[in-house]
Amino acid sequence: MKNNNGVTSIFALGGLGEVGKNMYVIEYANELVIIDAGVIFPEDGLLGVDYVIQDVTYLKQNENKIKALIITHGHEDHIGGISFLLQKVNIPVIYASRIALDLITKKLDDKNIGYKNLELYDENTVIKFKNIKVDFIRTTHSIPDSYAIVVRTPNGTIVHTGDFKFDLTPIGPMADIHKMARLGDEGVKLLLTESTNALSPGFSASEAIVDEALGDVFAKATSNRIILATFASNIYRIKHIVETCRQNNRKIITFGRSMKNSIEIATKNGLIKDTSILIDINQAKDLKKSEICILCTGSQGEPLAALSRIANGTDKQVQLMPDDIIVFSSNPIPGNSASINRVINKLYLKGVKVYTNSELSDIHTSGHAKAEELKWMIRLIKPEYVMPIHGEYRMLKEHTNLAISCGVLEENTFICKNGDVLIMDDKGVHRGKSVQAGDVYVDGSRVGDIGSIVIKDRKIMSNDGVLVTILNIDSEKHELLIKPNITTRGFVLVNENADLIKEIENKVAEIVNKTLSNNKYNIIDIKNQVILELNMFIDEKTGRRPMILPVIMEVKK
Repeated sequence: MKNNNGVTSIFALGGLGEVGKNMYVIEYANELVIIDAGVIFPEDGLLGVDYVIQDVTYLKQNENKIKALIITHGHEDHIGGISFLLQKVNIPVIYASRIALDLITKKLDDKNIGYKNLELYDENTVIKFKNIKVDFIRTTHSIPDSYAIVVRTPNGTIVHTGDFKFDLTPIGPMADIHKMARLGDEGVKLLLTESTNALSPGFSASEAIVDEALGDVFAKATSNRIILATFASNIYRIKHIVETCRQNNRKIITFGRSMKNSIEIATKNGLIKDTSILIDINQAKDLKKSEICILCTGSQGEPLAALSRIANGTDKQVQLMPDDIIVFSSNPIPGNSASINRVINKLYLKGVKVYTNSELSDIHTSGHAKAEELKWMIRLIKPEYVMPIHGEYRMLKEHTNLAISCGVLEENTFICKNGDVLIMDDKGVHRGKSVQAGDVYVDGSRVGDIGSIVIKDRKIMSNDGVLVTILNIDSEKHELLIKPNITTRGFVLVNENADLIKEIENKVAEIVNKTLSNNKYNIIDIKNQVILELNMFIDEKTGRRPMILPVIMEVKK
């Protein structure tokens, strides 16, 4: 492609400084390509928030330039934001690989979004726009049909690795290492490469090792029921769990909607061939415990997931037995360790045996490249410039160190934040002017109207509770008709703190009568004064600062 002296802009709207919420943009002239549209699950402090997605203001402002959304693979942190994106921005076409396309279709159907422009790609697909050309390289990950994306611009070639690992004995097809090497020989200007496991030395274990370890667990459990929790999105893991159960004469009962969806998609695409092994809970009544495997969600300790319900004893269909074996075929996602430990402790209290991944038991391996594999990718692609993506800042920093150790010049590495722009032109790659980027909170069906003030209020309510004071005011005589009524939730028990409540009632009456003595008062003045003075009074008495909500009813006699 001939360079017409334009520049190529590269930036992230999500995925930098965080593990998840991936969205990357490559723009040349009047053409803009988006790579991935994921979500991130909220930390504990984001009370009531279901998902965090990208601020797509820039995309909305440049909607006429958008040519396509291209998906690297079907994990939630790469496709979970598509339904929200489509409601905000016109996306002409979405390109996705086989499994990802099925997962996206299911997701859009569930939300009643009638988007029809979904196109399938594979390793032989080439997408051509006026100035930009896109092709694909098969990679290995924990979900089938994962790809690196090659974007060829007039200013040079950009490679986005997607999520990947190098597994020489994978469950599915091998990564196309030869195509990577050929591309490296052709010349790559900029590599955007994932950093999730940049801090982990060595190579990740092969899925074949996990297959063997799980096989050992099943072989030893000759008289036990097995309950196995894993990521529903780890379709390769589900595939070899099915095969292990078949080899050990066990039937599988699935729990969790996402798990059922994944098995349905895996079966549709031929990854699971023996569907007779899948039964419902009623069919299990005639089977021995040694002939049953319950495959469920909840490996991250999610409160409403199947395994948490089973551990709590609240699941209506599955009750724990003392000789059950519970297998966590997963590692904790950062931030989830406390939730997982709570579930494991509950399971131990029930007397069951629990297997988790450890140095002694390889029942899980990551789908993300560790340090030596990241070096291997850099050596194969041989980029002139490197921008680590998909990771917290410590991961991005370590990944730049790995790139430098592989011969990339330090000044040719970029640790960026969401919204930071790299400009690729005839002179190379350098930083440009930033674009708007940030977090948007999703709370049920509400998108974007949950701001920092709302989150702050929720934190106050969760920590110190709420105090409501109801005031009946004679608007003509400017006086309280009856003493203030105090109601609290999460602050103190009213019955056990009668003296404190009485003091608060008296203090509110004092504040209101003082304010009412000014003939120019208004309702807002009364509310503000009650909140201001009562906050200080309660803080002095209790050391707590509940949210104070004055409710005022004006009465005319």
